[in-house]
Amino acid sequence: MGSSLITGAADDDPSAVATYASAGSAFGPGTLWTAPALFPMRAVAVYLSSKLGQVSGQGLVGTIKACFPRWVLLAVAVGAVIGNTIEAGADLGGIAAALNLLTPQPVLNVVGFGGMVALVAAGILAVQWFGSYRWIRAVFRWLALVLVVYIVSAVLVHPAAAQAARMPPLQLGRGYLAMLVALVGASLSPYLYIWQASQEVEEDVSMGRRRLSDRKGTTAASLRSRAGDVLAGMAFSSVVMYCIIISTAATLYPAGVGRLSTAAQAARALQPLAGPLAGLLFALGVIGVGFLAVPVMTVGAAYVVCDACGWKSGLSARPREAKQFYAVIVATTLVAVAINFLGANPMHTLVAAGVVQGMLAPGLLVLVMLMTNNKRLMGAWINTRIVNVLGWATTALVSAAALALIVSVL
Repeated sequence: MGSSLITGAADDDPSAVATYASAGSAFGPGTLWTAPALFPMRAVAVYLSSKLGQVSGQGLVGTIKACFPRWVLLAVAVGAVIGNTIEAGADLGGIAAALNLLTPQPVLNVVGFGGMVALVAAGILAVQWFGSYRWIRAVFRWLALVLVVYIVSAVLVHPAAAQAARMPPLQLGRGYLAMLVALVGASLSPYLYIWQASQEVEEDVSMGRRRLSDRKGTTAASLRSRAGDVLAGMAFSSVVMYCIIISTAATLYPAGVGRLSTAAQAARALQPLAGPLAGLLFALGVIGVGFLAVPVMTVGAAYVVCDACGWKSGLSARPREAKQFYAVIVATTLVAVAINFLGANPMHTLVAAGVVQGMLAPGLLVLVMLMTNNKRLMGAWINTRIVNVLGWATTALVSAAALALIVSVL
């Protein structure tokens, strides 16, 4: 597996884990069908972003800058930075809450929740600052495999095979529809498209293709290889999503726990119902994937700002070579940490991140579809009819979910 394993794992960030766990806890197996249903949509969105990065030789925002008016670039850049920063803040809080479940009480009394958030952020910043791109990529791949604990957790709760496989009747209640909107938003977040396109550039730079002219273009073999990589990464992410829902649907739903605010709350609730090991694994999964997802969001914000401004960017460059890039990473991380000291309800923070990401996703997908059908930009690699059908269907679904989310919040 290549870079798409990291993208797929980042899609199951602590905020998404909380959403999936809440879906299983509140509606039981009634939302299980969303995992396989959303899989092809996740795959096509990430694949198109990957293809765009390969053919154009630059990140998603850099390509938007070259193809669209300045106001479009500004809207995308501002929305992406705000959305990534808020979600990074929510994920830092999720990691700290999960660590609190595993930390001895005397240590908690000294460090506290705020101290835990700061320590986690400092550790993540150190990895980004001192690690090379190849080393960070290797670490992220191993962290992605931490999500296997959710598959084990699903086995530990002993779900009935028939119940896990059957398609329950659709519900039309307001709460159920709101949960569907949240699941779509958590699965098709814009930061994935930005990250995947930029990783194609990072891969080229790591192989010595530092000039834009050297990075432009691709081959049929390369696109086929990346398509397989994306399918594998998104399939892994979808299986994890399914297992998280089943874990809480088989335990918390019968107990009447209802909706959850954080993934740590799900881990705590699982312990008396499914045993301490299931709760421990659930918490470890949040911590592991959080250490992967937060850098994806803060680095993604740095890609956006630097591509929009024409500054040098990339984890392949050292801090002294790309000062603005690393400065944005530090600034975004500090703001994300500060979010956790404002006293906001964790669920409200997640909603705020979801609203921003939900408003950005439809527009960004429209731009991706237009660019990947632009013959002058893509040459022979414009979308096929099947990819276009799936891509526009995904765009329509995300647009409907965003509209429903805005209406429900208002």
